[in-house]
Amino acid sequence: MRRIPASEATVDGVVAALENDGYCAVEGLLPRDELAAARASLADVLAATPEGRNDFEGFKTQRVYALFAKTRAFDGPATHPLLLGVLDGVLGHYQLSAPTGIQIGPGEKAQFLHRDDQIYPLPPDYRDVVLNTMWALDDFTEANGATRLVPGSHRWTDRHPGPDDEVVQGVMPAGTVLFYVGKIWHGGGANTTDRPRLGVILEYAAAWLRAQENHILAVPRDVAAELPERLQELLGYNIYPPFVGYVDGRHPRRYIVDPVRV
Repeated sequence: MRRIPASEATVDGVVAALENDGYCAVEGLLPRDELAAARASLADVLAATPEGRNDFEGFKTQRVYALFAKTRAFDGPATHPLLLGVLDGVLGHYQLSAPTGIQIGPGEKAQFLHRDDQIYPLPPDYRDVVLNTMWALDDFTEANGATRLVPGSHRWTDRHPGPDDEVVQGVMPAGTVLFYVGKIWHGGGANTTDRPRLGVILEYAAAWLRAQENHILAVPRDVAAELPERLQELLGYNIYPPFVGYVDGRHPRRYIVDPVRV
């Protein structure tokens, strides 16, 4: 899989790759010091996180939900200028939907291929409403569960992947970010090694849709109050024009610090 160095990545270039292939990898977008801090911030969280409950989550995979209640390491990545620029170009108005840490354990089988926008009852030829990013905190290899993608499948409207369709794996060094649209068929890979593989998904959806995770409940109000304003907006304290999402007639961000009128 081709990777663009972060120094050469542009919003237009990533958007063009998403339109053409359905995915794009940007290498080195997460600097080494931030990469180390991110891994360290999740160590204790993962120690207390159970493995999955079904085939989708993975019975040998740990998933860190309520991510922004448990670590500050992704406040910056979630609002990275390149990412926000791509989101502006693909989704327009958007919000965080399902930010999740994913550690695929040894012996995990490959996840079944799916589309991230399948959870919404929209026709398959509807415009993009989901954009996902996978932030590699370990080197992603074919052996340890690198994300599998079906190139060009984001343009399909009437079929599922078959045995003759090309599947590529998102092989990439730690610090790389894999962008992919919600329409592309993809899934986690099998981990045939003896070590876990850690990555973090920052998934975004159109702001007029319901986010997968209820961040207003997942992230305590006192924690949300300390976050950067843009991140507060991405977690749901925002308005979709002209006024969807208000609280007691006011902008929802006011609710973080001010009481609701009674």
